[in-house]
Amino acid sequence: MLALPATMASRVRRRVGLLGGSFNPAHRGHLHVSLEALKRLDLDEVWWLVAPQNPLKPVKGMAPFEARLASARQLVRHPRIAVTDLEARLGTRYTADTLAELRRRFRNSRFVWLMGADNLAQIRYWERWHDVFCLTSVAVFDRPTYCLRALAGLAAERFNRRRKPPRDVRHLADAELPAWAFFRIRLDASSATALRARHRRVATTTR
Repeated sequence: MLALPATMASRVRRRVGLLGGSFNPAHRGHLHVSLEALKRLDLDEVWWLVAPQNPLKPVKGMAPFEARLASARQLVRHPRIAVTDLEARLGTRYTADTLAELRRRFRNSRFVWLMGADNLAQIRYWERWHDVFCLTSVAVFDRPTYCLRALAGLAAERFNRRRKPPRDVRHLADAELPAWAFFRIRLDASSATALRARHRRVATTTR
C-alpha cells in the first residue's frame, strides 16, 4: 500500500497513472486498462484510487470500503500497480479535489487520469469536471459500446483541440494542460455490475 511521506513528495519524480473508481468489485477490465496504460504512456506506475463512496452511485448495493479495497488487492499482483486508500486518507470526495491534493503533495510527479470511454461519456455529471482536464492529462480507453457516445460527448467536444494525435501520446504525462488522448485497445467486457449479479445468483442458489 502506498504511503504519503512528505519527504517523497518533493524528491521523487515519476509518471503515475491514476485509476479511480468504486471497484465494486475490482475486475479484469481495471487490470487490462492499467497494463495498457503502463505500456502506452511510459508510466512508472499506476495507482488505483478506491473511492470510499462515489457521489454518483447509490449507497445501496455498494460493498463496504474495506471489502472493495481487499478485492482490488487480491486481484492485483503486479509490481508497478498499487491499490491505495488515498481518497479515504485525503478526505476528498470529488476527483477534482483529489487531483489538486495529489499535485500539492507530489509536486515532482506527473499524473495521468485513466478512465474508460463509459466515464468520458458521462463525465459532464461530475463535480467541476472541466477542472479534471486542467489539473492532469487524461487518457481514455475504449470500452464495449461506448466509443461513439464518448467521442461525441460534451467533454470530447469541449476539449477537442487539446486531443493529442497518436504520435504524441506516449509522453502524455508531460504534455501542456489540458491534454487528453483516446486509445482504441482490445476490448475487455468485464463488468462490476455483471459480477455483482453473478454473485447474487450464486448466493441465492446456495441458500
